[in-house]
Amino acid sequence: MSFQPIVVGGGYGGWRFLTRTLESQQKTHAEHSSSSRDKAYFAEKIGSITSAADLVADRRLLGVALGAFGLEDDINNRAFVERILSDGTIEPDALSNRLADKRYRKFSAAFGFGSGLPPKTIRPGFADSILKEFAVRSFEKDVGEQDANLRLALGARRELGELSNAGGSANTGWYTIMGNKPLRAVFEKAFGLPASFGALDLDAQLDTFKDIAERRFGASSAADFAEPERMEKLIRIFLVRADAEAFGATTGSAALTLVSQAATLQASFRQR
Repeated sequence: MSFQPIVVGGGYGGWRFLTRTLESQQKTHAEHSSSSRDKAYFAEKIGSITSAADLVADRRLLGVALGAFGLEDDINNRAFVERILSDGTIEPDALSNRLADKRYRKFSAAFGFGSGLPPKTIRPGFADSILKEFAVRSFEKDVGEQDANLRLALGARRELGELSNAGGSANTGWYTIMGNKPLRAVFEKAFGLPASFGALDLDAQLDTFKDIAERRFGASSAADFAEPERMEKLIRIFLVRADAEAFGATTGSAALTLVSQAATLQASFRQR
């Protein structure tokens, strides 16, 4: 019997409950997930996979591999995924290096098919490392089936924790955030940025992110958001704003329905 995450309401209240019970829920989910058979299959078979073509040819293996990086929606884009993997990450013109979404680069680097070296799939412990990520992402996905914003918040907390150890230049962290669609969505809403923001010049976007982070959060770098209090503030504002927008949309829809019903009644009375 599979276990579905327990989500008690949405918004920040739902987040507080979820984080309080997160460790126990994740453990139970991992032990009673509906994907248990796929995980066992991956653990058994992945060591024999030595090329990108081999991986994409096995849908069950590919599903776990993509799911571990939050890329499960690409399960049917086999040619694209094979190119991502076979190109590797070493050459500047490798496909994953040219994509804005850097999850693809992490995916390709994890398997190491295009490196010119033996693939990482044959290394001891490789399956365990991928399955650990898959378990985390699977839990987040199942949370998202009940509340998409809580999934984004969980992902942000995980990604920001990793970002603090990424290193690089002062702007590297911001480019990482800007190139990660789910994480970017959290920042854009928490920062109060409009939907058209992504159309701006990349340098203008970078300057805006840095300016708002400094003024409203006292953050001098993207890595500062790995600090627990600042991270919680970011997530709280994101969820409150997302909740307010959803409430406004629902209220607006209800108002339009009432107006429509009133117009129909008026027309009915006039015909009498």
